[in-house]
Amino acid sequence: MIYLDYNATAPMKPAVRAAVVEAMERHGNPSSAHRYGRIARRYVEDARASVAALVGANPSEVIFTSGGSEANNLILSNFVSPIVSAVEHDSVLSFSNPNYRLPVTQDGTLDTNEAERILKNAPTGSLISVMLVNNETGVINPVAELASFAKKYGHKIHTDAVQAAGRLPLDFAAMDVDAMTLSAHKIGGPHGIGALVVKDSLALSSLIKGGGQERNRRAGTENIAGIVGFGVAAQLAADDLRDGVRLTKLRDRLQDRLETLGGDDVVIIGEDAPRVDNTLSVAMRGVSAETQVAAMDLAGIAVSAGSACSSGKVKTSHVLTAMGYAPDVASCALRLSLGWNTQERDIDRCIEAWQSLYQRTRALRQTQAA
Repeated sequence: MIYLDYNATAPMKPAVRAAVVEAMERHGNPSSAHRYGRIARRYVEDARASVAALVGANPSEVIFTSGGSEANNLILSNFVSPIVSAVEHDSVLSFSNPNYRLPVTQDGTLDTNEAERILKNAPTGSLISVMLVNNETGVINPVAELASFAKKYGHKIHTDAVQAAGRLPLDFAAMDVDAMTLSAHKIGGPHGIGALVVKDSLALSSLIKGGGQERNRRAGTENIAGIVGFGVAAQLAADDLRDGVRLTKLRDRLQDRLETLGGDDVVIIGEDAPRVDNTLSVAMRGVSAETQVAAMDLAGIAVSAGSACSSGKVKTSHVLTAMGYAPDVASCALRLSLGWNTQERDIDRCIEAWQSLYQRTRALRQTQAA
């Protein structure tokens, strides 16, 4: 099976797996005062320092969570009617005020002119939340520019950087955001562990009540094995950044070949926008995403139709709809995402499978039209 769904989850890296296994063989509660507790606490704090270094933050600004969705919930639940873009993850959209939703252009990037107008008229002290890299299209948003607007009009700003870590250099301080969401399993770490990076000056009310863990910002005994794995994955993310040139070549080769094979039946989503190197969103007009995902799976290629957070369901993309695409594109797009273990032969096999699917569906449509 060829895996081209890294934006859903990246295969765990061998060094991460080894570190997780070692951590699971230890015992001790990080909140305990005895030797075992102190060892566990050191594991947690070493990993915290690694995650902080990944994004140029202070270790004290890192709050470990169960993943990206919880991190998003933690920050957004502290504000009334946050202002978000129309292409956010569902864990962000669920908190938004539809009257203050930030639009995107057809290439998928934030409409900065309209965003500034909305922020200028929004209640002072609002939270603005815009993802740095879109999980479906790979399009990069101008978050630093948005942050300047937010500060100009007295707002706080959060960015979901789940898809950006390991693909873009990140500098929490230089971006001048107040909070940033991360997730380990997107960078070859374990599932079930993420982080909210938040300025020390921003007071938060804990979403999960109980003990005083994470400086009273997230109760519950720490997931030591997950945290350790996250720390190792954060250290290895520098390798992913260096791998960008190789992935860009593979992604562009895949894109060029599909465009050549499909002609006018193919739409490359966000083609003219800045994108991360590993992501290709491509629509085959008139063929549902569900049909395409199933056919590629039968051919031994794992791809997706967008976000992997809908219990396995395939539905029309709200991201592509917000970009202005009609149903013959918005409901017919695949997301092909590459990563650290993707090889050239994987791309060759994907092209073959896609071509076979395209030729079958085209012949069927011609027969039905006759």
